[in-house]
Amino acid sequence: MTSPVRCTACDGRGWKIVTRRGQVAATILGAAASSLEECLYCDGAESLVEMFEWEVFLTADGTEEFGPCGTTSNQATAMDELRKALRRADPARRPWGRITHRVYEFGAVPDDWSRRVIFRACLDGAGQVRFVRVDR
Repeated sequence: MTSPVRCTACDGRGWKIVTRRGQVAATILGAAASSLEECLYCDGAESLVEMFEWEVFLTADGTEEFGPCGTTSNQATAMDELRKALRRADPARRPWGRITHRVYEFGAVPDDWSRRVIFRACLDGAGQVRFVRVDR
């Protein structure tokens, strides 16, 4: 346990804490001294994380069912996973998918303002996946 330290950025109004994100891995790698210190009073370091969600939908009897889905931090990986899932789906069920870009902030509840669909995908007649960029 570390002793509390007054923050110099806010003239001592706040206390610095050591953030334990990845502390076990940092200790194993010998980088524990590089733990992030954040003040409870200041805004602190920005810790935004970009994620890409991919989802497959299957059409059956006029309704859409939710199919395979996943999340990754890389847009290309999300496109590859969506492509694989759509190719595995039954073409008779008219599968389609989408990739949603999302921004998460550490310690905050996810909301819909940071969520937007960036690609829609479907199978063409030859069984190839076609991606269409969605404009805002």
